[in-house]
Parts: sequence; C-alpha cells; structure tokens
Amino acid sequence: MATPDELERQYTLLSAAARFDALRTRDALAPSPDDADDAAVLDDGDDGDESDAATDTATPLNRKEALELLALGELLARKAAYGRQLSVRSARRAGASWSQIGAALGTSKQAAWEAHNRWIDEQAKQDREAGHWGLNDKEIDAARTLAGELDN
Repeated sequence: MATPDELERQYTLLSAAARFDALRTRDALAPSPDDADDAAVLDDGDDGDESDAATDTATPLNRKEALELLALGELLARKAAYGRQLSVRSARRAGASWSQIGAALGTSKQAAWEAHNRWIDEQAKQDREAGHWGLNDKEIDAARTLAGELDN
C-alpha cells in the first residue's frame, strides 16, 4: 500500500500533482457503482487500462489506486504546507508585516505568526542523521530572528 512517506521518495511536487490529477480526474469521470450494471468490488489488479475504449469512459479506480489517491492528497498537503512556510519566510525577508502575511493567507496575523513559529520548532526537531531535511542551529536562529515578534 502506498503511504505519503513512500510516495515522497518517488515524487516531486509537480509529479505528485500530475499523478493525483490523473487519478482524481479518472475517478470523477468513472461511472459510480450505482450507475454500473456490475457493481463488483474492484481488486488490486492493475491491467494498465485507464479507460474503456468500447464506451470511451474512464474505468473506476481499483483499491490500490484509490489508496494511492488518498496518499498523494496527503503528500501534496504536506508539501504545500512546507512550501507555504518557505514563502512566509520570503515575505518576511522582503519586509512584509505579519498583518500582510495573515491577509495573504486568509487568516489573522497571530495565526500566521504562530503557524510559522511552529514550523520553525518542527525544523529544529528534525533529525538530519535520520535523513530528514531540518534546519541546522544557525539556520534556526536566523529563521527566529527573521520571524521576529508579532507586530502591532
């Protein structure tokens, strides 16, 4: 079964998004079991067909693909959250206030500041020896300085 951690090693953000989009589109276009004459449960078989040439409709996802779709969704959410905090750091570096950042994120300045500081804390906890990409002590100090205090 595909997990977000396994898929992270296989996919970049763009390739994960493309695979997610392909599976999600096929899932959306496939007839529901209620609409189909045969409502048999699909197994983990992978025949490689993504559409039925005779009827020109997408085939429903099998169990393996449906679980992959879920795992890809989680992977994309994780990658987007990480990228969001890198963008917050770039906005701070460019002189944006926490009020401006909060507005850009559709949240309050306090929620944006707290989320960014939680991200910094998580980066500090990452174990580089275990293969994680956390920030080192010097980078953590720089991130905390850049984040600053919650402005008025």
